[in-house]
Amino acid sequence: MAWLLLVLGGCFEVGFTTCLRYADGFRNIPWTLGFLVSATLSMVLLEMAARSIPMGTAYAVWTGIGALGAVIVGMLWFGEPFTVLRSLLILGVVACIAGLKLTSQ
Repeated sequence: MAWLLLVLGGCFEVGFTTCLRYADGFRNIPWTLGFLVSATLSMVLLEMAARSIPMGTAYAVWTGIGALGAVIVGMLWFGEPFTVLRSLLILGVVACIAGLKLTSQ
């Protein structure tokens, strides 16, 4: 269950970074509220997961999911470049996250 909470927290991290793109210096109220809600949920879920998962592992996985998600959102919605090298590096992040999960027992 802790790993599910951690993955969900990582997804909310992607949400708050995406909202941040549109918050316009926190002047755009709906996007700012989306940022605040997503950031709060992300942190709460990270804290809950870290009760069972070692903190270093939980934080690394949480940030990895957030970074990976932000790169994918950037490529799909914001026109950031999609190259073979970037794809390989994304797979490297996924492999590291999986490795941390496998070695955290």
